[in-house]
Amino acid sequence: MLSDHKRVLALALPMILSNVTVPLLGLVDTAVIGHLSDPAFLGGVAVGTMLVSFLFWLCGFLRMATTGLVAQAHGRQDGPLLAAWLAKALAMALLLALAMVALQWPIGLLAIKLSGASSEVATQAGHYFFTRIWSAPAALMNMVLLGFLVGRQDTRGPMLLLILGNSLNIVLDLWFVVGLGWQVKGAAFASVLADYATLALGLWLVKRQLPAFDWRAALGHSGWRRLLSLNRDILLRSFCLQLCFLFVTFQGARLGDDIVAANAVLLNFLMLISYALDGIAYAAEALTGKAAGQGDEKAFRHWVRLCGAWSLGFALAFTALFALAGQHLVALLTDLPAVRQVAEQYLPWLVALPLVALWCYLFDGVFIGATRGRDMRNSMVLSTFGVFFPLWFVSQGLGNHGLWLALTAFMGMRGLSLWYIYRKPGFISGQETG
Repeated sequence: MLSDHKRVLALALPMILSNVTVPLLGLVDTAVIGHLSDPAFLGGVAVGTMLVSFLFWLCGFLRMATTGLVAQAHGRQDGPLLAAWLAKALAMALLLALAMVALQWPIGLLAIKLSGASSEVATQAGHYFFTRIWSAPAALMNMVLLGFLVGRQDTRGPMLLLILGNSLNIVLDLWFVVGLGWQVKGAAFASVLADYATLALGLWLVKRQLPAFDWRAALGHSGWRRLLSLNRDILLRSFCLQLCFLFVTFQGARLGDDIVAANAVLLNFLMLISYALDGIAYAAEALTGKAAGQGDEKAFRHWVRLCGAWSLGFALAFTALFALAGQHLVALLTDLPAVRQVAEQYLPWLVALPLVALWCYLFDGVFIGATRGRDMRNSMVLSTFGVFFPLWFVSQGLGNHGLWLALTAFMGMRGLSLWYIYRKPGFISGQETG
C-alpha cells in the first residue's frame, strides 16, 4: 500500500509543481497589471484572458481525450495505436487553431461587446485578445502533447513543458510590461512567445519517445469515429464549464470595474486551487486509464481511493491557507484600496471552495481515464443549466455573492453527479468505444 501511495505521488507531485506555474503566471499578470495606475488595465486583462481561456480551454478535450486514449493504449502496450491517437489529435488541434485565428475579429468584437464592460476595460481587453490569439496553434498543440505524455505516465516531460513555458512567460511578462512599458499588450505578447517555445520543446520530447513516427500510417489508422465522439462529448462539457466562468467575469464587469477587478484576483486564486488538484487528477487519469486498458476494475477503484485521499489532503491545506492568509495574498496582487476591499469581502468563498470542488476535479480524472466522455458531458450540462444559472437567477439580489454562490453550487453538483455514476458496479465495462 505504501508503494502505491508513492506511485500516486510520483505522478502527481511533478504535475502539481508544474501545474502551479500556470495560475502563478496569472497571478504575476494580475500583480504586474494590478500595480498600474488604473483598474481598467486589470479589468481589461481579466476580460481578455477569460475570452482567450474560453476559446483555448473549450478545446481542452484535445488533452483529455488524448490522455485517456493513450493511457489505455499504453496499458495494452500498443505502440501503433499510441502514434495514431497522437497524430489524429495534433491534426485536429492545428485545424481548430487556424479557424480561431481566421475568425478572430468577429469572435473578439462580439465577445467584448457582450461582456458589458466599460469602454476603458473593453479597449484594454481588445489589446490583450487580438495579440494573444496568435498563440492558438501552439497552445492547442501543446494540449495534445501534454495529454500524450501524461497518458504515457511520463512525469518529467509534462513538468518540463509547463515549467519552461510558464517561467519564460513570467520573465517576458515582467520585461515587456514593467521594463518596456507595453502594458496589456506586453502581457499578451509574452504568452504568445512562451507558447511557441513550449511547442518546440514538446515536439522534441515526443520525437524521442516515438523515433520511428510515420505520420501517414498514424493518420490513416482506424479510430477516427471514437476520437471524434469522445472529443464531441468533452467539447460540450468544456463549453459549459467555460460558459460559467465567462459569465462570472462578464456579470462582474456589469457590476462595476472594482468588482470585475476583485473577481479577477479571486478567480486567479481559484485557478491556483484547481491546477493543484488537477495534478492529482492527472495521476488518476494515467493510473485508472492503464487499469481500464487492462480491464482490471479492482485496480481501477483502488487508484481512485488513493487519489481521492490525496485530493482531500491538498484541499484541506488550501482551505487553511486562504482562511489564515487570504487578506495578505490579496494585498500581494494589487495595491488598489478599492479592489482590495472588495476582494476581501468575498474571500470566504475561497475558503469553502477547495472542499466543495475537489470531488469534481478528482472524478474528471477518473472519467477521463475510463473514456466516459458522455457521462462527463451529462454531468456538466446538469450542473450548468440545472444548478448554476437557476441559482444565480434567484440570488441576483445578493449581487456578487450570488455569483459566487452559484459557482460553488455548480462545483458541488459536478462532483456529486459523477460520484453517483461511478458508484455503480461494472464502471469500466461501460467505457465508450465509439
